[in-house]
Amino acid sequence: MRLRAHMIGGGAVGAAILAMAMTTTNADEPAAGKRKTLGRIERLDPRLDAIIAPGAAMEIIAEGFQWSEGPVWVRDGGYLLFSDIPPNRVMKWKAGQGAVVYLEKSGYAGPIPRPNHVGRDEPGSNALAIDPQGRLVLCQHGNRQVARMDAPLSDPQPKYITIADRYQGKRLNSPNDLVYHTDGSLYFTDPPYGLPGKENDPDKQLDFQGVYRVSSDGKMTLLTKDMSRPNGIAFSPDHKTLYVANSDAQRAIWMAYDVAPDGSIANGRVFFDATKWVSPEKKGLPDGMKVDAQGHLFATGPGGLHVFDKDAHLLGTLATGEATSNCAFGEDGSTLFITADMYVLRLPLKVKGAAW
Repeated sequence: MRLRAHMIGGGAVGAAILAMAMTTTNADEPAAGKRKTLGRIERLDPRLDAIIAPGAAMEIIAEGFQWSEGPVWVRDGGYLLFSDIPPNRVMKWKAGQGAVVYLEKSGYAGPIPRPNHVGRDEPGSNALAIDPQGRLVLCQHGNRQVARMDAPLSDPQPKYITIADRYQGKRLNSPNDLVYHTDGSLYFTDPPYGLPGKENDPDKQLDFQGVYRVSSDGKMTLLTKDMSRPNGIAFSPDHKTLYVANSDAQRAIWMAYDVAPDGSIANGRVFFDATKWVSPEKKGLPDGMKVDAQGHLFATGPGGLHVFDKDAHLLGTLATGEATSNCAFGEDGSTLFITADMYVLRLPLKVKGAAW
């Protein structure tokens, strides 16, 4: 069922309709042979069979969103959280129960659409993470910050504690994606996509797009400002390599950096260049990504979600047919959840997420 913006943007009534529709649509858990699927799996290297079993398919577990993003699995409770950015909310999906509204005003405290927005307004939360203490952390477009929800996961409320919102006194653009290091520090990207006027917004205070680190004691450091549109971010399993996606149609690449003992990054190099893939036929740009325990990179980009080995060899593509934003490991660690435009997908794997 496809619920578009005019159907689900009506405040509390729209939220109630969406929650009811999602629960009704996805609660049945039909037999595997009857499940609704999307796209196809393009197998480019026989090694992909050891990661994704032949015959596996991307199952649609929820649909009808305006732009799904930032999935994270909550182990304590066994459910998936993800952002629906334009209507400014976080959704919750649980097997057998479907998707319901989990948190309103997830990225912006004011009314939407915002003044002076251009095209589709995206004020809500983007990427989500669970911090080492088990708390929900959100990249908030409209509030222009990385923040921690000031409430337990079991009682979600739109109250937040700021983790990072300024660099050298200037407001951040719109934090997009984030990942935690094993030392407790937080790494995040800051492109302009959440600003009403994007890169031309009159309230854009920084003249660059940065990648940042916030140490466990709260000190914020700029790691690099050399990328035009830093977006998705992930660590290798040993946390010695940081991957960052650049969602620029003119330079659609994934970068890799060495991570020093002090948390800084060095030796930046192009991990993979997908600029030649960018086209209307292959929707999307380099965006969110995750890494499995063996070091394979699951990276969304033009054409869907691409699976690389640690040496940047492309093993295959999950061709969703939609602009694909992000992914997350969940359940026992061997399920990949994928956010692709209006859809949330589920794919069984033969590997597990890193640190699972």
